[in-house]
This record gives sequence, C-alpha cells and structure tokens, in this order.
Amino acid sequence: MSRIPSHHAFDLLRIPEFRSYIIARFFFILVLNMQATLISWTVYEITKDPLSIGLIGLVEFVPAFVMAFYAGYIIDRKDKRKLLIMSIAANLLLTAAFAVLTSDIGMRNLPKGLLLTGIYSIAFGTGIARAFSGPTSFSLVSQLVPPERLPSGITWHSGTWQVAAVSGPALAGLLYGKTSLTFTFILMIAFMTISFAVSFFINPKPALSTQREETILQSIMEGFRFVWKTKEVFGALSLDLLAVFFGGATALLPYFSDEILKSGPEGLGMLRSAPALGAITLMLWLAIRPMKGLQGRKMLFSVAGFGICIIIFGISRNFWLSAAALFFSGILDGISILVRSTILQMKTPDEMRGRVASLNSIFIMSSNELGAFESGVAARLMGVVPAVIFGGCMTIIVSIGTWVKAPTLRKMEY
Repeated sequence: MSRIPSHHAFDLLRIPEFRSYIIARFFFILVLNMQATLISWTVYEITKDPLSIGLIGLVEFVPAFVMAFYAGYIIDRKDKRKLLIMSIAANLLLTAAFAVLTSDIGMRNLPKGLLLTGIYSIAFGTGIARAFSGPTSFSLVSQLVPPERLPSGITWHSGTWQVAAVSGPALAGLLYGKTSLTFTFILMIAFMTISFAVSFFINPKPALSTQREETILQSIMEGFRFVWKTKEVFGALSLDLLAVFFGGATALLPYFSDEILKSGPEGLGMLRSAPALGAITLMLWLAIRPMKGLQGRKMLFSVAGFGICIIIFGISRNFWLSAAALFFSGILDGISILVRSTILQMKTPDEMRGRVASLNSIFIMSSNELGAFESGVAARLMGVVPAVIFGGCMTIIVSIGTWVKAPTLRKMEY
C-alpha cells in the first residue's frame, strides 16, 4: 500500500482500493435505504397499521442476530473482499425479487396476505445478508488506509453511509411519487450492479496468518470477552443500543407523513433523509475542524440532545419543524456514531475485527430493528405520538444513567 504525502482529508481518495471501496459502499447503502423506504411505505399502504411497519424490523433482526456470531467467525478467517462481493450479490438478488413482487402485475394479482408474506420474506433475507455485509465492510477499512490515517478513513466510512442514507430515501420518495415503483426498482438494480462491479477493483484481503485454530464457540467467546473487558467499547455499544432502541422514530415515519403531516411519499423521503443530511453536515464540519478532546463526554451530551429532538418531532404538527428536528437529531447522532466507530477501530486488534464488528452489528441491529418493533408496539399501546415522546424521554434517561454509571466512557479521549 502506498503512503500518501499529506494529511488532507481528500488525499485518501488517491488510494485506488479505498476509492473503489467508497464508490461500492455508496451505491450499496444507497439502494438499501431506497429499498427500506419503499418497503415501509408499501406495507403501510397495504395495511394502514403502524405495527405492521414495526414487524419489518423484527423480521430483519432475527436472522441477522442469529447469523452475526457465525459471520464474525467467518470474516476473521476468510477473504474479506470475497465476502463483501458475495453480500452485495445477495442483496442484488433480493432487490430484484422485491421489484418483481411489487410490480404492477404482482400488486394487482397477488392476495394481500401473500404479498405481505413475500415482503417480509425479502426482509428476512436482507437480515441474513446484513449479518455479513456490515461487519465485513467495517473490517476492511483498516486494511485499505495507512494506520496513521485510520481516523480519517473512519470519517469517510461513516460519511459515505450518511450521504447514501440521505440520497436513498429522498430519491426513492421522489421517483415513486413522480414516476413508478417499477422504474424506481430498475434504477436500484442498476445502482446495486455498479456496487457489485466496482468491488472487484479491491484486492483480495485474506485472513491474517496469526489466527489461532479454535472452534466457533471458542472464537465467539473470545470476542465477547474482549468487548466485556474493554469498558470503553462495551459502554459505547450499550449506550447506542439503548438510546436508538427507545429513540428511533424512523419506523413510524410513514404514519407521521400520511396521517399527521399530510406530506405523502415525497414527504416521507424527505423526513427519512433529514437525519442523515444532518449527519453529513456534521461530517463536513469535522473534515474542516476535527473533534479534539473530551470525545466521550461529547458523545453523552449528543445522545441526550438526540432525545430532545425526538420529543420535538413527536409534538410537532408542522412538516418543516418535524424535518428540522430530525435534521438536528442526525447531527447529534452523527457525533455518537463517529466517536463509537473510532473507539471500536482503535481499540480492536486486527485479528478480532470481524468478531467485534459482528458484535457491533448486533448492537446496531438490536437498536434499529428491535427499536422499530418497539416503536410499533408502543404506538399500538399508547398511540403514535405518545410513543415517540416516551422514546425521546427514555433516551435522555439512558444518557444520564450512562454518565453516572460509566465514568471510563465519560472520560474517554483519543
């Protein structure tokens, strides 16, 4: 790997492998976010039931959770480039299947129950693929950039996700509202194909020769022990799990867009994009003025602020105020994501990145997918607006509790 001569953020793109990785990652995440928007809207159009939207998260979480332990073991022992290509290919097939299912022919001729079963089955398959794609992507970053540039590489890794997360829902909502679902999926398949093709420009990344011979169970337990003993890592993961679990209002956005804000699919795309747009704004700011000192404390404050933004979103009846609340929630969540990702990359040995990344994905999936299910259940029990306000309040309580109970994380600096 060649060294880059300066420390400008964009110099990392002069590394051919890293540039290919960023392009492949962008289109991959773009399509996943477009698909998530269309799945949630389609299910809501069929059922008009917030709980049915929440079930998407549960159906995707279960296989991802079960497979994550095995995925971490495999990632630390196999060619990471090959695993990335395989996971992109699997998602390409799932996108094509969803396109067929929701085509004009499928929507007109399939019974409602069979249509929903097919959509949930695709979400189930996506969960299996995600068990490999996320941890593999995380593990690749440290092998694509020089060690001294790893924090900048992490910023690009996170920033690319955020840009795609902004573009995906907005593009999906716009295309669905102005063209057709079929045309939108044709474009999504084309984007995923680009991601698949570009990933071949990354050189093979075989497992490190330092790997010890051990059983799957021994390998998994070693990863658990590392996370448990490294208090900064365990604290950061736990904080993210609980905060997003309670504060994830995204799952209920189709209801807010349709029933409360009256903004339709275009508005849904904008609302889903608003948090990621805020995170992109943060990443651009940090590229100019990197975060220095007191990172652990800043992360805890940002989580509390995230909860406040969710409460404002739940109370709002104005589309632009709701979008602004989600935008600022993205800025604050971006701080938490960046600090957590940097802690994980800097604290994790190379030979354990797959297992630790898989554990990280379990925490993330638990917070996102189970959080979506929790939002659906809470909405059924309390009502949609009280459920969102309750989640925001719980997020603030979690940040206060972590401040008191995890002094090591609070004092963390890098």
